[in-house]
Amino acid sequence: MSLPLIALVKMESTKADLLTSKADCLVVGIGDNGALSTAAIDLDKLAGGWVSQSIKSGALKTKRGELTLMPAIPAIGTGTSAPATLMFVGVGDIEKLRRGQAFDLGAAMMRRLVDAPRERVVVSLAGLIADELHDAVVAGAMMGCDGESIYMAEPKINPPQVIAWHGFGDASIAQGAIIGDSINTTRRMVNEPANHIYPESFADAASAIAADVGLAIEVWDEKRLESEGCRAILAVGAASIRPPRLVIMKYQGGDNSQPWVALVGKGVTFDSGGLSIKPTDGMVDMKCDMAGAATVLGTMRAIALLKIKVNVIGLCGLAENMISGTAFKLGDVIEARNGTTIEILNTDAEGRVVLADTLDVAVQHKPVAIVDLATLTGACMVALGRDVAGLMTNDEPLCEALGQAAEAEGELVWKLPMFDFYGEQIKSKVADIKNTGDARWGGAITAAKFLECFVGNAPWVHIDIAGPAFAESSKPHRDAGATGVMLRTLVAWLNDRAAGKP
Repeated sequence: MSLPLIALVKMESTKADLLTSKADCLVVGIGDNGALSTAAIDLDKLAGGWVSQSIKSGALKTKRGELTLMPAIPAIGTGTSAPATLMFVGVGDIEKLRRGQAFDLGAAMMRRLVDAPRERVVVSLAGLIADELHDAVVAGAMMGCDGESIYMAEPKINPPQVIAWHGFGDASIAQGAIIGDSINTTRRMVNEPANHIYPESFADAASAIAADVGLAIEVWDEKRLESEGCRAILAVGAASIRPPRLVIMKYQGGDNSQPWVALVGKGVTFDSGGLSIKPTDGMVDMKCDMAGAATVLGTMRAIALLKIKVNVIGLCGLAENMISGTAFKLGDVIEARNGTTIEILNTDAEGRVVLADTLDVAVQHKPVAIVDLATLTGACMVALGRDVAGLMTNDEPLCEALGQAAEAEGELVWKLPMFDFYGEQIKSKVADIKNTGDARWGGAITAAKFLECFVGNAPWVHIDIAGPAFAESSKPHRDAGATGVMLRTLVAWLNDRAAGKP
């Protein structure tokens, strides 16, 4: 396993003359109505209006995300003191550009350039993109430097050694690089196959990251889980030769008087479905069933490096759902850590069982808010599709704050109702609750109602990322595989809390 504990690419600022400095590629921005970045203006003057004329003729496209890669034009000159190639990046209407679009733009331009080895890429978008969006562009560019082809003999992605940003401030570059690299940390964890990432190795990776960025960390092994009464986590992992783990990370960015916020992630490192076994097609991508835990890990890394003034505890419940003579069975009744009894009617509804104990451990730290993330239900994808995460809550202001952060970052979420009658559907005839609802209907919500039984009175939001956490196909701004969805939202929300917002 080759986990990126440090940035894949060095990000730096530059004040050099862009048209005479050495670079494998000079990236310049062009927008609607003749809007040009600083380097594009200089290039246009040097080439006698060639850039403006090419835009008017349609040879260069200004629509957001349209990219034109070409050899450097003769007007720049040749040799070691000039860029080898040019890439024109369409920005579109610069007045309508938002953070999510800026992030996607940075990712798309780098994905276009990683097809071949390039040592140094210089980017000139200043003057065309608002200052408050610079960090988003940098974060997207960093994300575009990594992908799912991590075990190919011939690298499919060739990240440059250096990306130099002209006209971007050092603070924006540093923040964007941290966010982008933390997203890639999450993506790499999810993209790793299940023979490399399992509960113990996930915990080891989390410990290495914690040491690297200054997080406090505690790992509960199977003996500690047993002594703590975490029978639900142990039941899910009982059939695997890889025993469960619970990872507890702490970041104290605020003072002792500040309350704690808890982030909780589902970490089923592989989900066969257990005795309710999945078909082959449904099992192929089940290495991604720990994306919630990986997102918590990446977020904790980011906030530690950004030094956000909040107190956050991150918990990852880790288990492998396999099949053997020790597997938990349909009809079993399990007593969770908080004393609630659970009737198991489907061993493929295991993520909520893992989260039952994990949420209870979070509650004992008395957080003022709990946010959990989980690739929990196919039902959420049926309701919202593959690109939208579902929000479910017992606290409307908390949910609204998260929704606003997601909207600001351009990540798609939609709130689903939590009416009381959904809770009736998880009542068991032999135990307190059962781990399935009634048939197929409202499955994402009945799963959330199950989780609600383990958060006590704490304000809580459940984020079902089953759809957007793992992509079957690529897009111009991202590779197929893990996406790192919701990390930017969580960081933005925690920044808002540090600024005194709800």
